[in-house]
Amino acid sequence: MAIDIKSKHEIEKMRRSCRLAADVLDHVEPYVKPGVTTGELDRICHEYIVKHGAYPAPLNYKGFPKSICTSINEVVCHGIPGDRELRSGDIVNLDITTILDGFHGDTSEMFFVGEVDEAARKLVEVTRRSLWLGIQEVGPDKRIGDIGAAIVEYANKQHGYGVVEAFCGHGIGREFHTAPQVSHVGRRGTGMRMRVGMTFTIEPMINEGTHQCDVLEDGWTAVTRDGRLSAQAEHTVLVTDDGVEVLTLRESARR
Repeated sequence: MAIDIKSKHEIEKMRRSCRLAADVLDHVEPYVKPGVTTGELDRICHEYIVKHGAYPAPLNYKGFPKSICTSINEVVCHGIPGDRELRSGDIVNLDITTILDGFHGDTSEMFFVGEVDEAARKLVEVTRRSLWLGIQEVGPDKRIGDIGAAIVEYANKQHGYGVVEAFCGHGIGREFHTAPQVSHVGRRGTGMRMRVGMTFTIEPMINEGTHQCDVLEDGWTAVTRDGRLSAQAEHTVLVTDDGVEVLTLRESARR
């Protein structure tokens, strides 16, 4: 697939959609607590997105039935919201993608539910740090493979976690998923060179144990093969003249 290089006008539209996606996370955060169902979180996010003139990209995308993804504990990604109530000790990823004025904004964040043990907190912290190490590798003429290399060097080689290979980051813009694919287990000095105006996601999924995962019978929910915890963090980024702009920063980070 051809790489989509955004014009200044398109970049501004990307900024708006990405900021809305980040704002959804800020809006829903107070509701992420014991006793709430993932279906209720989906409803809250859906209503906020629609209220702001946008559409939730996951809804009906290739048959996905809900507006967000809710991935709890051993769920790696693409968890389908439903009747599951959050319990104290859970960790949950909320994955938000908006379509505003024809452009997609994609981000996800981990949330702690009630009292979470130290092992789970460490996994989430390493996952968030892995994302930012990958982001630091973004810039004009740099290699896509360096992003995944930075992530696997930190999460796997330093901390012994499994870095999921079955899912990757992706180009994004008018389409939800486009080139390039952004592996989180890349090799330095490999892959295409980044170009100014490219937009793509970086979204490492880091497992407490094995990197391997399986997809359940619903065709969407991916879980760790060994049943241990998984965490994910995601931003949409823009390659700029002097490096990178993170388009999906939440409000507290934009101040």
